[in-house]
Amino acid sequence: MTTHSNTPAGWYPDPHGAAQTLRYWDGAQWTQHTHPDQQGAGQAQAQAVLAPPVQQAPQMPQQSAGPDQRVQRQVQQQAGVTGGGAGGGTLFTEPVLVVNQKAKLIELTNEYKVMDQNGNQLGSVSQVGQSAFRKIVRFFYSIDQFMKIKLEIRDAHGQPVMLLTRPGKIFKSRVIVERPDGSPVGEIVQQNMIGKINFALMVNGQQVGAIKAENWRAWNFAIVDHTENEVARITKTWEGLAKTMFTTADNYVLQIHYQLPEPLLSLVVATALTVDTALKQDARGFG
Repeated sequence: MTTHSNTPAGWYPDPHGAAQTLRYWDGAQWTQHTHPDQQGAGQAQAQAVLAPPVQQAPQMPQQSAGPDQRVQRQVQQQAGVTGGGAGGGTLFTEPVLVVNQKAKLIELTNEYKVMDQNGNQLGSVSQVGQSAFRKIVRFFYSIDQFMKIKLEIRDAHGQPVMLLTRPGKIFKSRVIVERPDGSPVGEIVQQNMIGKINFALMVNGQQVGAIKAENWRAWNFAIVDHTENEVARITKTWEGLAKTMFTTADNYVLQIHYQLPEPLLSLVVATALTVDTALKQDARGFG
């Protein structure tokens, strides 16, 4: 993970939260080099001379101390994704994104957590723009799939990076993808209602790719570019018995096969969220 900083290279308290551990900052990024923090008073004074005070160390997003085994099982055993390779630690540089919807008995606002393949949080997604009246209607009636939905995708620092808008629909869904400043990225447009559901990835009126369901339940999808070459894959993973029966939470794993150019990359990152929003089922069950 890199950042722009004027902080000199040196040993600093581990930003990942490891107790009594120093990690080496090379002036541009945290390295893998660590050692126990056993310095005495004299060593502390020497360290103060060689490096700036601890509070001047770069502020990095807090990550878990180790891989989350639940997320790893979801990726490797349920989605069948292995050897994803190391990524850059952001929503747009990781080869595998895990999208888990927050489980709620009564869902009034769609919320998702986005992680890498080891369970480190890369960002989040929250539904925005709902009025109090809209939430009351949603509480009493299962008509959410027909209403306009706006989702804000945020990075690990909570800053918006994309906005997804699905206008109200009757039959087919259309999702508009925009940057935070309102500049357009493209659209994800549902092509059919019967059989295996397909979506077109559109940019300036031209199709740059497609999302193709691999079964009639619309659980797993292949994502292809304009030449029909598969560039990514979405796999829905089982959320567990309790979640399946009593909540509307859905979990997905997005595997990107290689680094993609823009705007295709941004559209692909939005796909797992689009699939869930566009094809959301109000009745839960095992079929």
